[in-house]
Amino acid sequence: METTNKLKDINEVLEFLYQEFPQCFKQKDGIKPLKVGIFKDIAERIEGSEKVSKTQVRQALRKYTSNWRYLEAVTKSEFRIDLDGNQGEKVEQEHIDHAQKALEESRAKMAKRKKQQRPRQDSDSKSFKKKPAHANKAGERSSSANKPAKAAPAKRSGKIEPLPAGEVKVNNKVKVKLGQALVNAVITEVNKDDVHVELVTGMQVKTKADSLYII
Repeated sequence: METTNKLKDINEVLEFLYQEFPQCFKQKDGIKPLKVGIFKDIAERIEGSEKVSKTQVRQALRKYTSNWRYLEAVTKSEFRIDLDGNQGEKVEQEHIDHAQKALEESRAKMAKRKKQQRPRQDSDSKSFKKKPAHANKAGERSSSANKPAKAAPAKRSGKIEPLPAGEVKVNNKVKVKLGQALVNAVITEVNKDDVHVELVTGMQVKTKADSLYII
């Protein structure tokens, strides 16, 4: 069987989406928030394709929707679009807030990485010129003593209930645990122990049923 035309690189899969759905996927200019559930639409359109698999499309969507330009589009656009570029549902405020938070976190990580890459001697020389070592230690003690204690975060009063096994169904709205955060999502696929969900930003995530909670 001929398999040389099978795409392997994730960027090639993205290029495939750009060419196959030019009214929906954009590389730079004209990026719009994608319709919720667009993975299912793509899967139907490419059914039987020898170039890409559903898994590759899911990975490409994850990369596309985590891009800064896409997250910015979610915060600035009023409506989502479908595969043909048609206007769809309105972007909800919750989705805008989530995209803004993801954008800020991504930029903060990038800034941290850049800071760590700077020559260490530059920062060392600057700190040495500011104050003598003994003064610095005294200052650290006084500043730490004068700092007000951080207020403990308010505990949520609402009880978070795990999603019953019978509710792990495609198209059901749920909360999915990502790290320490609970994010609203929609179940797009259930494959034995693996559950695929689509976050409010459009990002595709694979998780387990025990990470899902009642919305």
